[in-house]
Amino acid sequence: MSDIWIVFAIIVAIVVLFVWDRLPVIVVCIGAALALWATGILTLPQALGGFGDPAVIFIASLFVVSAGLEVSGVTAWAGQILIKQAGESRTRLIVLMMVFVGALTALISVNGAVAALLPVVVVMAIRLGRSPSQLLMPLVFGAHAGSKLMLTGSPVNVLVAEASENAGGGGFGYFEFGLVGVPIVMGTIAIAVLFGEKLLPHRSSPNLPPDLSRHASTLVEQYRLSNDVHQMRVRDDSPLVGTDRDSLGSKMEGLTFVTLKNASGEPIRNKTISAGDMLVLRGPADAAAKFTHDLGLAFREDAPEGGMRDALFNSSSGLAEVLVPPRSPLIGQRFFPGMVTESGDLIVLAIQRQGSDIAPGQALAAGDTLLLQGTWSALDRRLDPAEVLVVNSPDLVRRQAVPMGPGAHIVLATLAIMVVLLATGIVPPAVAGLIAAGIILVTGVLSVEGVYRAINWTTVILVAALTPLSAAMEQTGAAKLVAGGLLDLVGDSGPFVLLAGLFVLSAILGQIISNTATSLIVIPIAVVAANAMEISVQPVLMSVGVACAAAFLTPVATPTNLMVMEPGAYKFGDYWKLGLPMLIWFFIIAVFLVPMIWPF
Repeated sequence: MSDIWIVFAIIVAIVVLFVWDRLPVIVVCIGAALALWATGILTLPQALGGFGDPAVIFIASLFVVSAGLEVSGVTAWAGQILIKQAGESRTRLIVLMMVFVGALTALISVNGAVAALLPVVVVMAIRLGRSPSQLLMPLVFGAHAGSKLMLTGSPVNVLVAEASENAGGGGFGYFEFGLVGVPIVMGTIAIAVLFGEKLLPHRSSPNLPPDLSRHASTLVEQYRLSNDVHQMRVRDDSPLVGTDRDSLGSKMEGLTFVTLKNASGEPIRNKTISAGDMLVLRGPADAAAKFTHDLGLAFREDAPEGGMRDALFNSSSGLAEVLVPPRSPLIGQRFFPGMVTESGDLIVLAIQRQGSDIAPGQALAAGDTLLLQGTWSALDRRLDPAEVLVVNSPDLVRRQAVPMGPGAHIVLATLAIMVVLLATGIVPPAVAGLIAAGIILVTGVLSVEGVYRAINWTTVILVAALTPLSAAMEQTGAAKLVAGGLLDLVGDSGPFVLLAGLFVLSAILGQIISNTATSLIVIPIAVVAANAMEISVQPVLMSVGVACAAAFLTPVATPTNLMVMEPGAYKFGDYWKLGLPMLIWFFIIAVFLVPMIWPF
C-alpha cells in the first residue's frame, strides 16, 4: 500500500472512530499520530511535533484567559447587564444575547463563551417565563458566528492564519476576520429573530443548572440571619476587650453569637476581641439590650444598606453551606456559632439539625448543616470532601453571583494587553497568549491548579496530535491527489465553484467530527488546490474557515452544541431545523463575499 493510501486509511479510521464515539478523542488523535510514525510516513519528531507548535500553545493560553474572565466575575457582571437591558422583549433579548456572546467568543473562543453564559441564559429564560430551548440554540449559533470576528475566536482561525502565512499568502490580521465576521453575525441574528420561534421547540429540561444569583439571600434567610440580628460595638472600657471570642457563649443568655466584624463591616477571624470590634448576635431585643448594658457595648446605628447579606457575601468573601456526611471525622466534635475553624480562616456562622438551630457546643452528628464564612480562596481550599459535603460549590457561586469580583480589573487589563499585542503584531500570537496567561497566574487570579483545570486538554491534544496529519497529507501527495480530484470535478467552472466544493466538504465533515479536526484535514487540500489553480490562498483558506464554523446540523458537531442539548431539552433532529438556514447563510458568505474582500 502506498503512503498516500495509508494516509487516507488513517483519515477514514479517525472519522469512523469519532462517529463511533466509544474511544476517548485523545486516544484516537494520539493513535493517529503514532500510526503516521509506525508506518514510516513521518519520523518520530515529525509525528509528535504538533505538541511544540506555537498555534497549540496559543490555543491553550486562550483557555486560561477565558477562565480568568469567568472566575473574576467579569462574565457574571456582563450577564447581569444583559438581563437588565433585555427586558421582556423577545427580539431585544435575542439580539443582545447573540451580540454579547459573539463579542465574548471573539475574545476567548466558543467553548469559553458558551460555558460562561449558559447558566446566565438559563436563569434569564426562567425569570422571563420563556423556554430555555428558545434561547440556548441561538446562544450557541451566535457563538459560532462570533468566532469569525477576531483571530482569538476559534482554534480554526489560528490554524487558517498560520497556513496562509506558511503558503505565502501573508496571513490574516487580528481584526481582519471581522470583515466577514460582522456580516455573518448580523445574518445569524436576523435568522434567529425571524425564524427561531417557529423552528425551535418549546421545552424545558428537568435538569437545569441552579440559579445561584440570590444565593446569599437564600442562605441568610435559611439560617435566620436577617431577623433579630444585632450589631454592637465594643467600647474601649468594655470587659470583653482582650478576651477570647470562644468564651462569649458563657456570657450570653438567650443570644447566639454569629460573627465578629471590624469597623468597616468585614468579618474578622481574630481569636481575641479588641476595642472597636463589632459583635454580631442573634436573639430577642431585650436580651440584646441587657447584654449590651452589662458588658459595655453600644448598638451600631449606622448599619449599611444590605445588612448582613452584603457584609458576609461580597467580592472578597462568601458563604458556603456544608453537610456533615456519615463517617466524617467531624462527628462528635463540638462547634458553636462564631467560632473560628482550626485553619484560622473560616468562621462558623450557624449550625442546624433538620432545619432547626442546635444548642451551641452540642456535638455534631451526621446530617447536620453548617454555614461557613470566609474569603473565596479559603472556601476553595479548606472544604475537605472527607469532612464535609458542599451543597453548592463556592467556585460556582462566585462565578454566577459575584460580578466584578477579585481580580476583575487585572483580567480586563490583561485582556486589553493581549489584544493590543495581537493587533499590532509586536510579538507572535503564542507569546501574546503566554504573557496574558502568565499575568493571570502571577497575580493570583488563578492558581497553578486552576490554570491546569482551565485548559481544555482534549482540544489542545486534538490539535497537537492531528497537526502532523496535515504535514503527512502534503508530504505524501495525498492532499495533491484530493485537490486534483476536486479540480477535475470543478473543471473550467472557476474558483467560485472550487470554494463551493471546499465548503461542502468542510461542512459535511464538520457535522460529524470537530471543526478543528476538519480544518486540519481540509486546509492542506485547499492550499494545494489554490496553487494548482494559480489563485491566492487567502480567499480559499478564509472560505474553509467560515465553512468549519458552520457546524449547526448535529449536536455532536461541536462541544458547545452538545453542551446545551440537556438544559435545552433538545433532540437530535432539532438542530438542523434552525441550523440549515444558518448553514445557507454561511455558504453565501464563504463563496460570494469572501472573494470580494480577498480577491483571487
